[in-house]
Amino acid sequence: MISRIFDFLARRIDGPLMAALALTLALGLVVVYSASGGGSFERVGSQARNLALALCALWVFAQVHPQTLMRVALPAYLAGLALLVGVALFGDVRNGARRWLNLGFTTVQPSEIMKIAVPLAIAWYFHRHEEGPRLRDFALAGVMVAVPVALIARQPDLGTALLVFASGFYVIFLGGLSWKVLLSLAAAAGAAVPFVWPMLHDYQRQRILTLLDPMEDPLGSGYHIIQSTIAIGSGGILGKGWLNGTQAQLDFVPERSTDFILAVFGEEFGLVGIAVLCALYLLIIVRGLMIAANASTAFARLTAGAITLTFFTYAFVNMGMVSGILPVVGVPLPMVSYGGTALLSVLAGFGILMSIATHKQLVSS
Repeated sequence: MISRIFDFLARRIDGPLMAALALTLALGLVVVYSASGGGSFERVGSQARNLALALCALWVFAQVHPQTLMRVALPAYLAGLALLVGVALFGDVRNGARRWLNLGFTTVQPSEIMKIAVPLAIAWYFHRHEEGPRLRDFALAGVMVAVPVALIARQPDLGTALLVFASGFYVIFLGGLSWKVLLSLAAAAGAAVPFVWPMLHDYQRQRILTLLDPMEDPLGSGYHIIQSTIAIGSGGILGKGWLNGTQAQLDFVPERSTDFILAVFGEEFGLVGIAVLCALYLLIIVRGLMIAANASTAFARLTAGAITLTFFTYAFVNMGMVSGILPVVGVPLPMVSYGGTALLSVLAGFGILMSIATHKQLVSS
């Protein structure tokens, strides 16, 4: 009986990827407990419930055949786009941001849906033009990315907008975008900076200026970066030990259980601990790229590659902002930071990866 249950739960689950995910998630629960003060299991219990729901989503997506994912890709994208428009018109405002939409029976954050819907939709589009996508195909795909990114950035939610942009861009890049076009776009983006700068919100401009000189406002906009870098530096090579970090436990590090949880981890486990975490992330990324390389169709290859590289972007942006080399944009550390929404979208993406890995054949349509 037990073996049958285990076989059912392990159905369509990629072993190497799941092992790396499980180790990272377990490490995340340990750090969340410490970042929450180390005196109560309440937040850990809440994160465990979030994790249970996210793992259920991973298992469900792993069972869905890539053929089905391809069929629902465009409807999911259009539905997500409609919800984003609904947020812009009727969304709830919380802490000065309009990101949530009340549907009556529940409240949703459509921007999280687009993290999955955008790469699926663009991968579907390129799958239909895999014989040789032309420049206009890349242009249309760019529009498909730009519209939801603009709606999300307007909320404002620069962190999520960045991740949605990355997920779509990776599909376009893997779809065959030439380096000449890519360099031309990069040059155009650089030339557009003087025009984009006045369009940014005041707090967004301040974050960029703070990155250049956090000591300009050490008790205000520069406080997050200063305290996080102090915490990471004080951990040294081996760290101060679990629950023994002074900067975190004495409440100097802001948002220490969410966006800046890496500062807590670095102070308590040091450079060695961060190296272990990076090694786990690297294992996940390498396995994801292997799945993409072995995919049997363009849709599966592009989707798997985009999900894997977007996960890399998650980790890189968070580590960069906590260590002071990137502006603070509100991106959590994947599978470690406290929170349910980001965890759900990340593990749902890995469920899709497992579906691609275990369903070897995809009927063309």
